[in-house]
Amino acid sequence: MNRPPFGQTMSRRSALSSLAAISAAALLAACSDSGKEAKPPEEKPAEPAAPAKPASPAAAAPEAQGTVDMAQLLKPGALPDKQIGKDDAKVTIVEYASMTCPHCAHFAETTFPDLKTKYIDTGKARYILREFPFDPTAEAGFMLARCAKDNYFPMVDVLFRQQANWVGVANTKDALLQIAKLAGFTQESFEACLTDQKLLDDVRSVQKRGASEFKVDSTPTFFINGKTYKGAMSIAEMSAIIDPLL
Repeated sequence: MNRPPFGQTMSRRSALSSLAAISAAALLAACSDSGKEAKPPEEKPAEPAAPAKPASPAAAAPEAQGTVDMAQLLKPGALPDKQIGKDDAKVTIVEYASMTCPHCAHFAETTFPDLKTKYIDTGKARYILREFPFDPTAEAGFMLARCAKDNYFPMVDVLFRQQANWVGVANTKDALLQIAKLAGFTQESFEACLTDQKLLDDVRSVQKRGASEFKVDSTPTFFINGKTYKGAMSIAEMSAIIDPLL
């Protein structure tokens, strides 16, 4: 798996540690126009699983890249899990994602709608999304989604679909504010959210736990009934994993 560096030799993990020193108050400023394009540090999205052949009616299940203890994985963390689907579904899917990861956005736009229709809405699977931000911009996106309360998933969906309009633009703060206003935020509630130090600390705790306990080091990473899969998969590939579990 390719591991593009931050700058020249700084590892992703050390860069992430340095970003963690940014406070919530500084986070809002970090999203502002600094006179140059405010591009986030380079992501290391997981390599997508080998794409299914379009003409093939079924895809081979991607090979799992490890296993985790589902009981440990589902233990409560710093933030309550955001879930879609029934608690007693036979299949549990946990995704660790970053709001600025293009592969995560691609999965959200191209695979997740079919996954929801075919498995989540029918009670066969439940889906849990966990925050794994790699930069302050991704942290800000997740904080706004959390502040949206019951609109967490709609906010995440909008941010992924609008990713090109707020990630790497000259003034990320203003771009995020315009999106947030559509979700009912005011200038005051927007700034209050992004300066909430406890929320920022909790988002980082979710990321840290994913890395330390479950060896997440790229996004998107999926855990499906305890097996680990890295990379944005197609619905055919996910079906090949899920169907035998039903």
